[in-house]
Amino acid sequence: MSDDAKAAKELVETLKDGEKGFADAADKLRDGEHPEWASTLHRLSEQRAGFWREIVEMGHEYGDDVDASGSVAAAVHRGWLSLKDALTGDDAEAVLKAAATGEDHAVSEYADALKLDLSAGFREVVVRQQAAVVAARDEVKALQTAA
Repeated sequence: MSDDAKAAKELVETLKDGEKGFADAADKLRDGEHPEWASTLHRLSEQRAGFWREIVEMGHEYGDDVDASGSVAAAVHRGWLSLKDALTGDDAEAVLKAAATGEDHAVSEYADALKLDLSAGFREVVVRQQAAVVAARDEVKALQTAA
């Protein structure tokens, strides 16, 4: 498996987790004191969906199936899993903390991907998406500070 395919599989899984995690967090906060936070999280969910689709499409162009799900062991380590616990309560701060944890994980996954020997075209996509993921993490952390 090429480094592009390896990185793409991990990033797609992380991005799908982020898409679902942000959507679930947005649903949780929608009727709370700060519905604008839900709008922000919903927007970030849509961003993640666009990112993973872009990577999958790029993989298909190279003949790689990067959309196949990974191992159970990898799933255990994904940062968004802590969101499940936060969503059982009504605490906006806990939801935002879980989202920030997920974002820290996503930033780490992008950094790991950039350590690999990626093709120039894929590296450009990863660098561009990484910048947006870092900005999103900072945005979530700013919400967390306001909570």
